[in-house]
Amino acid sequence: MEKFVKATLVGALGLLLVACGDSKDSTTADGSWEPQRNIEIIAPSGAGGGWDTTARMAAKVLEEEGLINKGIGVVNRTGGGGAVGWAYIATKEGSPYNLFVTSPPIIDVPLNGQSKYGYEDFTPIANVIADYGAFAVRSDARWDTLAELFEEMREDPQSVTIIGSSSPGSMDHLKFAQFAKEAGVDITKIKYVSEQDGGEITALLNGSVDVFSTSVSQTIEQAKAGNIKVLAITAAERLDGDAAAFPTAMEQGINSTYINWRGFFGPKNMPEEALRYYEQKFKELTETDAWKQVRANYGWNDMYMGHEEYVDFLQNQVEITSAILSELGIERK
Repeated sequence: MEKFVKATLVGALGLLLVACGDSKDSTTADGSWEPQRNIEIIAPSGAGGGWDTTARMAAKVLEEEGLINKGIGVVNRTGGGGAVGWAYIATKEGSPYNLFVTSPPIIDVPLNGQSKYGYEDFTPIANVIADYGAFAVRSDARWDTLAELFEEMREDPQSVTIIGSSSPGSMDHLKFAQFAKEAGVDITKIKYVSEQDGGEITALLNGSVDVFSTSVSQTIEQAKAGNIKVLAITAAERLDGDAAAFPTAMEQGINSTYINWRGFFGPKNMPEEALRYYEQKFKELTETDAWKQVRANYGWNDMYMGHEEYVDFLQNQVEITSAILSELGIERK
């Protein structure tokens, strides 16, 4: 028993020293920090989704612009509406080499009891973009506007099936319910299904579902190809670039908007010097011409927030989302 206790203590001490070494071994003479090995960014979703695209585009620009001189690998860890990826990052407490991209589900999913991890269990670093929601249907669908869709759903809410990549009670579900409620639809009867492995477009095109609740950036290529039509986007005004033709819900008389913010977090207890390093690098990222072109390509708007502002924003989002969940009648578990 004594040997076991000693071995356990030695092992724990070793892990502590390794964690400390990640930070201290990378600290320069002036107290700043730089990475000494490659960095991992977790996208808690399948390939091609909003999290995945944001993470891969950010990693690409950070490397190609020489903002970070170490390799940045993006790894997909899918499941639970993000919860699987968050659980993985939770095992990396104190590490300055494990980041993840996130958005409203880091608020929504814990509030619905689908994850024990919320934003407070990690280190918010910086927000980088604002994406907007989009509601799309097949190009041959009988609706041409969101108003037409909701007119039918007011008569029979269960006549339509909505698909999204987030879990029930999370982002894609909540934003559709928010707009449907504004249009007078009984949202307690909405049929929503979750597809977290990248099969949403396939399900839409093969007729398994009727409406895709997603982000603007995920509709552009399919709309260009003529496979889908976007009934409405959730921005207050029409966007520029490839999304310029997409109508807003506001212009159809549905008085509601929704912003899908996206940013980067680190594990809990990330060293302060590493936090400040990444905060600065993400700020520099948003100022590059390369990143501005990425934003234009995907219909994203700039929405940079540093650590302190991001924390305040997230606290406010919890209050807003809690109120929306209550108002929409979606039970919090």
